Amino acid sequence: MLALRAENISKQYRLGQVGTGTLSHDLNRFWHKMRGKEDPYLKIGEANDRTVKGESDYVWSLRDINFEIKQGDAVGIIGRNGAGKSTLLKLLSKVTKPSTGKIYTRGRIASLLEVGTGFHPEMTGRENVFLNGAILGMTRKEISRKFDEIVDFSGVERYIDTPVKRYSSGMYVRLAFAVAAHLESEILIVDEVLAVGDADFQKKCLGKMNDVTKGDGRTILFVSHNMTAIKELCNKGILLNQGQLVYEGDIIDTVVEYQKNSEIQNKYIHEGSIETALGNENIKILEFSAKATQGELLDINSGVSVKLRFFNYRPGINLDATFELRTYEEVAVFHTGVLITTDNDSETKEYCIEFDIPKNLLNAGNFYFKLIFGENQRIPLYTISNIIGFEVENIKLGKNMELLPGVIRPELDFKIIS
Repeated sequence: MLALRAENISKQYRLGQVGTGTLSHDLNRFWHKMRGKEDPYLKIGEANDRTVKGESDYVWSLRDINFEIKQGDAVGIIGRNGAGKSTLLKLLSKVTKPSTGKIYTRGRIASLLEVGTGFHPEMTGRENVFLNGAILGMTRKEISRKFDEIVDFSGVERYIDTPVKRYSSGMYVRLAFAVAAHLESEILIVDEVLAVGDADFQKKCLGKMNDVTKGDGRTILFVSHNMTAIKELCNKGILLNQGQLVYEGDIIDTVVEYQKNSEIQNKYIHEGSIETALGNENIKILEFSAKATQGELLDINSGVSVKLRFFNYRPGINLDATFELRTYEEVAVFHTGVLITTDNDSETKEYCIEFDIPKNLLNAGNFYFKLIFGENQRIPLYTISNIIGFEVENIKLGKNMELLPGVIRPELDFKIIS
């Protein structure tokens, strides 16, 4: 049974200050509508790419989105900043209307989009619980039955009769999530607002959302940049890029697709003549890549397989290559190299180097390579940074899903001697 269907939904926004220069546009829209014609401004506009300066006053936050979600599915919506994830949730929550298209839903929707969504700041926590329940279509009796459970889960019992305007952002989100998760809606929509909470509360929320889908058979739509949480909770995935749906399917496949298209490029392959490849008069790089040693998803357990293919123009030397792995916070993880030739017998030809970074060594995080070619490990021939990088995903450690501190996370062989 379908819980939700989106048909050709798009959302267009006008840039600039609200109310400035829009009257003529509004009149134009009204005139076209009166004549039964299409909104003229839906024919213009640009994709919502935040990395470039656009020329149009109109941008498409979402464009021609189509998907179906079955009852009981937990769907992770992922993508880069500006991809349209939050806009999509607002449309599905009916906070705002789509510019084009239709959304069909079955059952009541509970949304947690921003800290304190739907809360009245002057009202107490208790009053806001009943207000939110009423908005969701619950009777006072139904809310009363769940009230103690909501307050206990939120951990704000001491402040439940205090106006929520005096709550911290953490208290706000605790109570807001507790209300959304416990009141009996058929569809639960959660934006990455959970990042406001501490690690224990995030874990508690994920556990509750798991119970909601697997135990109660309710549908969840979850936006997060935490791929570990997404994989732990969701069974289906939707990948957005610049307002368009680019992939939909199993959550693991969706995360892999996201990694392939992320800003961190884990592969450089030169196409064309050697002369146009990255490098200088000494070295030309033809291929540099980092991928999972086991499986497709690069995580702590997979290990990293590195390959470097290059062309050498310096014959008759001891040629060496050094690989320096660094975090994006500029912390050096290791600095190691290899002598490619040892008897001054390098040739003008292509060479290839392959090596593995062992599994259970690197911690979750983003990394990049600094690459240094040299002669006799003293004379630099060519140096370059940031050709490729890669992201190591976190994994669950027992019941612990938290990202542990440190650049490395080795699996040590502990011996207990009593």
